[in-house]
Amino acid sequence: MKISDHIREETIKLDLVSKNKDDVIIELVDLVAKSEEVNDKDKILKAVIEREKLCSTGFENGVAIPHPRQGQPDVVNSLVTAFGRSRGGIDFEALDGEPVYLFFLLAAPNDQEHLRVLARLSRMLKDEKFRNKLSSAKTPAEVLKIIEDREKEL
Repeated sequence: MKISDHIREETIKLDLVSKNKDDVIIELVDLVAKSEEVNDKDKILKAVIEREKLCSTGFENGVAIPHPRQGQPDVVNSLVTAFGRSRGGIDFEALDGEPVYLFFLLAAPNDQEHLRVLARLSRMLKDEKFRNKLSSAKTPAEVLKIIEDREKEL
């Protein structure tokens, strides 16, 4: 499962305007809603917010991967991913207590795809060089190339 097959330039935003956790989730859901794969933006938003109530998806090293707790077959036709970057960082209640700068939001129609892409993305984001490249990207096209290049290494 390649993340690069499920992310598009229109689902990438390099300058998030949000200043808090709830607003960044809304902003990222708005991005995935641009995809033809999402049937109901409000249901995805509700599912992501419910997942965040269980435990933050903010990890270490300035990264968060907000997502619904499970697949969303009634809302998502096929896997869709959004990427957002905050220059100033956002308090996302990350595990390390630090601000989050890089966000990937994902939604999948079934649990198997959901878990596979979540694991793959988590593995990719452990690489500091990859995170630094995403932090420095100047265009959505460059973000896509960075993701494609990293996937070739795995």
